[in-house]
Amino acid sequence: MARLQMLFVGICATVLLSLSGPCFGAKPVTVFAAASLKNALDDVAKNYERDRGVKIVASYAASSALAKQIEQGAPADLFISADLDWMDYLEARKQIRPESRKNLLRNRLVLIAAVDRKAKVDIGPNFPLAALLGGERLAMANPASVPAGKYGQASLETLGVWKDVQPKVAPAESVRAALALVSRGETPFGIVYRTDALTDKKVRIVGEFPDNTHPPIVYPAALIAGNINPAAMDFLSYLSSSTARAVFDKYGFY
Repeated sequence: MARLQMLFVGICATVLLSLSGPCFGAKPVTVFAAASLKNALDDVAKNYERDRGVKIVASYAASSALAKQIEQGAPADLFISADLDWMDYLEARKQIRPESRKNLLRNRLVLIAAVDRKAKVDIGPNFPLAALLGGERLAMANPASVPAGKYGQASLETLGVWKDVQPKVAPAESVRAALALVSRGETPFGIVYRTDALTDKKVRIVGEFPDNTHPPIVYPAALIAGNINPAAMDFLSYLSSSTARAVFDKYGFY
């Protein structure tokens, strides 16, 4: 029976790729995706719904939170993480289909400030971030669990400033939450992905962290174990299409 189901999935996915309409009244595709993907993935999903006639239901949060939800049985079809570790976490627990896994996108890490703040920061070894903060806080995703926070901590450690900055960190539940702290003027500076900064007109990029100061920022995607929704397989393939890539490029992914 399982082999027959998988055969059906493969056949239906092939049909989906060649037709503009849904396959046998295809079910909606539930996607759990890193918070930093929201704007871009929403646009990609709209294009897919228009082209295929299949609804995409996306849930956005920190990769860590989504991975834990999937582990606990949350009904997702597809997971897109903001780092390799949380996808590895699920693969080690047999929660994804490893043959479907692919590295989808990459991103960059930046320092942001409110748009009216005139500071320009030259990010390099021992740069004076703690002094720039003064008695205020640095917004960043929680380094203990959220990928953007882990990348931020790694970069600040490499640059030799983490020890001085750590007591000033305002940890947020996701990279978008860190972005919001700066956007609302609650913190003077924040560390987010370049793609996040480009979505908010109330902030601006004041410096970019060198790629060699932190692990590569890679977004892997994979189908959830046991998934037999043919539209999910097709949507995963669609994410690598030229149509989807054009959208991701517009939002600053590469």
